[in-house]
Amino acid sequence: MCSQFFLVCFWQALTRLYAVISRILLRLSKREPPLDKGVIPWLGHALDFGKDAAKFLTRMKLKHGDIFTVRVAGRYVTVLLDPHSYDSVLQDTTSLDFTHYAQVLMDRIFNLRLPNHKPDSEKAIMKRHFHGESLSCLNHNMQNHLQTLLMFETTATQNQTDWKHDGLFGFCYSLLFRAGYLTLFGGEQNNNCTDAAKVYKEYQKFDSLLIKMARTTLKSGHLFSLLEENSSLWLQSYRQHLEQEGADEETQRKAMLLQLLQMLLFCVSVLLNVLYICNFSDSALEETLRLTAAPFITREVLQNKTLHMADGQEYDLRRGDRVCLFPFISPQMDPEIHHKPEQFKYDRFLNADGTAKEDFFKSGRRLKYYTMPWGAGTNACVGKPFAVQSIRQFVFLVLSHLNIELSDSEAQVPAVDASRYGFGMVQPIKELPIRYKLRERSNLQ
Repeated sequence: MCSQFFLVCFWQALTRLYAVISRILLRLSKREPPLDKGVIPWLGHALDFGKDAAKFLTRMKLKHGDIFTVRVAGRYVTVLLDPHSYDSVLQDTTSLDFTHYAQVLMDRIFNLRLPNHKPDSEKAIMKRHFHGESLSCLNHNMQNHLQTLLMFETTATQNQTDWKHDGLFGFCYSLLFRAGYLTLFGGEQNNNCTDAAKVYKEYQKFDSLLIKMARTTLKSGHLFSLLEENSSLWLQSYRQHLEQEGADEETQRKAMLLQLLQMLLFCVSVLLNVLYICNFSDSALEETLRLTAAPFITREVLQNKTLHMADGQEYDLRRGDRVCLFPFISPQMDPEIHHKPEQFKYDRFLNADGTAKEDFFKSGRRLKYYTMPWGAGTNACVGKPFAVQSIRQFVFLVLSHLNIELSDSEAQVPAVDASRYGFGMVQPIKELPIRYKLRERSNLQ
């Protein structure tokens, strides 16, 4: 026993020594990105990173440039903020890996460990049900559910000419979430507004803890049990896939909750910001996404790698570290790419002749990535067509059938919750009060 214990300790010591020597050698090579450890041992910059990642990384960019490494809770994270160089990360599937970090988040948030997890097979299922003819069926069902729920909300009181009061975020969140739930999880025949309302209520509790769960492990609560009795074709196919991978019933419910989060949370937050602006076109949607889509794109470094930058510089990345892209800072909020990036310009993505604008530049070179709300490369969002169409449907229905206005004409758009940077779409820190009622000649039914 003593000899075994000694061998284990010796092996752990060798592993740590290798990490230290590797870091020293990379530093001596003068090809490692600038390292900023922070002043707190081990913890490093974790507090600033979690409090407001956009503010923190902008400060690091001003200090170190477009690439740097920071220590965050014992991990070294190399942050790349040059969109010209993003393909050196996105196209490398040999030295860099996405699935491990994704599995870490699934474990933390959902306590979910999928046996024999095959991301490519899962993506193929998603494409089969969110593209082509299946997409047309989803869009049709979504339209029906949106109309039913909107009619239910506006005719619930006896006097339909009275104004109803709500917050804009809650109004958008509730209606789009419930319609999306019925479409994706309820099947074509399930039109039960009460069931959807129960799920939404539980989901609100879950969403309020989402960021905390991403950084530690909390229970996801009663929501799992509400996803059991559903009949959509997509859900049946996904369940069959999970069964083939050996997932038990509890694991299947957790995996379905993960899909619910991915497919609906994005739509709700984008829609909210579109209605804040009250101008809708493809350019307005693209501009809304530019201002509000703020996910990290993260990769694990599987083996020592040389990162080739677009300007010819080369940097060594160490096995075991992480690489993180944050497109919200660049390209999306980069003043060299987008003039006055903090302002909303509904026609930013239109040419003078009304065609879609795709030519944006940085350092005199045309950009491949000038906004990245849907991700890129092999991990781009499969549900993009469904999400975009759902937003269009909702905005059209609301503006066509409702009189909707701010309760206070002087109210300003609320600031965003800075703690959500890095986790998809940002959300407001407080409500924007509105009032609405059915238009007199509305034919909503």
